Amino acid sequence: MNALLFPGQGSQFVGMAKDLYETFGPSRRLLDQANEVLGFPLTDLMFSGPAEALQETRNAQPAILAHSMAAWEALQPFRDPLELMGAGHSLGEYSAYVVAGALRLEDALRLVRRRGELMFEAGLRNPGTMAAVIGAEPGLVAELCATEGSVVPANLNSPGQIVISGETGAVRRVAEALQARGVKRVVELRVSGAFHSPLMEPAAAGLSEALEGIEVRRARFPVFANATADAVVEPEEIRRSLVAQMLSPVLWEPTVRRIAALEPDAVWEVGPGQVLKGLVRSTDRNLACRTLGTAAEVLAFKDDR
Repeated sequence: MNALLFPGQGSQFVGMAKDLYETFGPSRRLLDQANEVLGFPLTDLMFSGPAEALQETRNAQPAILAHSMAAWEALQPFRDPLELMGAGHSLGEYSAYVVAGALRLEDALRLVRRRGELMFEAGLRNPGTMAAVIGAEPGLVAELCATEGSVVPANLNSPGQIVISGETGAVRRVAEALQARGVKRVVELRVSGAFHSPLMEPAAAGLSEALEGIEVRRARFPVFANATADAVVEPEEIRRSLVAQMLSPVLWEPTVRRIAALEPDAVWEVGPGQVLKGLVRSTDRNLACRTLGTAAEVLAFKDDR
């Protein structure tokens, strides 16, 4: 069995997927389809920027999904015979469901575009921020977050890497408290809101409404949901997991450990960047992860097969 991992927001960059578009016909057709579905030239932003516009949540999310799917298309004809399981970091969970056949690409593109808009709007309504905490014990992070009612651990990324999320002033107070307790690195992130926290409640409600108009099918292979680190395949489980994900921490480290326990033959990060490869290495050094996000990486993979 092989494990597919899909990156989330923050992996976007100007020039993303341009080499895939120019090298592989299936990738080019998929990216052209994304432009048509969304009704604007997403690929212009992906290939040429400007970076500020690409970083907007409503643009970054469909761009990362489109890049991941373009890379997956480029991997033909190596896709269908594989026995698979999947997972995605936050936004990447949508990519996993597309590959698993639970969501149609066109539905997922519209959905993540709307998701990005909802998250931005929730950030305006309930202002907040996020901060990466490096080298702290989870118990200490949870203890200090609890002293501020609006701050929660939002991403459990790997041992020693936790992201906290909540009201801006409260996040900064928790950061100061952590540093006073000997935590050396707490870095505030450039985000438009307190993602994966209760401040996203308006976005979760809007996403639930958007999902009502989307057909969700049974997944062809298990996908580990962010909110629980459990494998899901049934449509209603998938709907619940996508809404819960908006308010719940991304349980990435537990997810990687669940995947590692199943002893996959290979682990592939499909999409832009190498963030998940690094998180896998930090979590389990015996679990090798190969990145498949550029034309060169896809061509090397095909040569190896």
